[in-house]
Amino acid sequence: MMLSGARSRLPASVAPAAVLAAALLSSFARCSLSGRGDPVASVLSPYFGTKTRYEDVNPWLLVDPVAQQRDPKLLAGTCTPVQLVALIRHGTRYPTTKQIRKLRQLQGLLQTRGIGDRGSGVAAALAEWSLWYDDWMDGQLVEKGRQDMRQLALRLAALFPDLFSRENYGRLQLITSSKHRCVDSSAAFLQGLWQHYHPGLPPPDVSDMGCDPPRINDKLMRFFDHCEKFLTDVERNDSALYHVEAFKTGPEMQKILNKVSATLQVPVNSLNADLIQVAFFTCSFDLAIKGVHSPWCDVFDVDDAKVLEYLNDLKQYWKRSYGYSINSRSSCTLFQDIFLHLDKAVEQKQRSQPVSSPVILQFGHAETLLPLLSLMGYFKDKEPLTAYNFKEQDHRKFRSGRIVPYASNLIFVLYHCENAKTPQEEFQVQMLLNEKVLPLAHSQETVAFYEDLKSYYKEILQNCQTSKECDLPKVNVTSDEL
Repeated sequence: MMLSGARSRLPASVAPAAVLAAALLSSFARCSLSGRGDPVASVLSPYFGTKTRYEDVNPWLLVDPVAQQRDPKLLAGTCTPVQLVALIRHGTRYPTTKQIRKLRQLQGLLQTRGIGDRGSGVAAALAEWSLWYDDWMDGQLVEKGRQDMRQLALRLAALFPDLFSRENYGRLQLITSSKHRCVDSSAAFLQGLWQHYHPGLPPPDVSDMGCDPPRINDKLMRFFDHCEKFLTDVERNDSALYHVEAFKTGPEMQKILNKVSATLQVPVNSLNADLIQVAFFTCSFDLAIKGVHSPWCDVFDVDDAKVLEYLNDLKQYWKRSYGYSINSRSSCTLFQDIFLHLDKAVEQKQRSQPVSSPVILQFGHAETLLPLLSLMGYFKDKEPLTAYNFKEQDHRKFRSGRIVPYASNLIFVLYHCENAKTPQEEFQVQMLLNEKVLPLAHSQETVAFYEDLKSYYKEILQNCQTSKECDLPKVNVTSDEL
């Protein structure tokens, strides 16, 4: 299979020195922006998993959130982008009601112990910390999440000006999950585009922006809800997350339980892994939503954070990724839909027609992106993540916070190369993950001839049928005639 472009490593395998440099830059920028500094949060930020801020993956955004950094591996010259298909996770959100209730349970435990009277340091600070989360929030998009989307729109419009031109604006296709945080994210993205086209003018309602409103399509954006095999074998199967539950009671978590028990001055048997994890995530929520350093951050150090990150990654691995084949195979309809758009654009260009949908934007969830990336073979480690190989997985590729932070995005860009020497070279494709070129999983090339890419994924495109993958075997039930 012929592929073109320079070789480059996968983002997941960035050298440790580069990771350290990014973390230091992230810490410095965050302190300079906050005006008060939050060094503990900066140290913990790389380990928040799916609760990670987008700017912690792209640290330059902490300095300038609309700065567009063009990846030097992006095609240029005689190759012109003719279509962009983007799969975008919603922006920063509130905790879910389930998480808020666990936090309320934890705070109640602290108040019952009266640590404000006889505690000091972290315990005293937590006794005074105000629980400002409420049940109505339940995972809704916050203002910071809207800002995530507006700024992403501005950067993509600057990166691909021809695709996001004013004449193409009316031909935008927007598809979204039915969840409010996704619908609201799509509206905020349109507001960002309005700001790009009309600097200084306040955006009108989405219905008055001159393009078709976002369409809800849960069969694409929440395919996992429509796959009976996944629901039965994984979602509703108590044993499917065996490794997650085993790790919760393993030595690494027990060490943290003992430490937190001493810090909070509560009996260790009143705590469990779920309460510890919600405390850790409260640090991330306070940082992401309010930009503040929560006293919950002071409960943990980097070693604790690595363990809690692994616990979160275990859940994502076994429920959304390589743990079970149905996790990724349930996304085949979405994968095929992306290539239907690309196929149509290629056909229209070959007929010298304008591309009818130059930009397709699809708004979903971390649970939308992870299965699709797994289906495509990305971030797969040699050994599976288990409850028993935490130390061995210290340098794993599968780190959900690096892959699907808030506002994460997977983008397919179709190029038409005018001076192609052969018909095969005329159409080429690049993929971007979180605005950085994503090398091909099988070859590490940064660009592929379109037909070669289709050939590599031929099995998924031709044989991965939802009915075959997701339907459960039917059991014949007979009854005696009366």
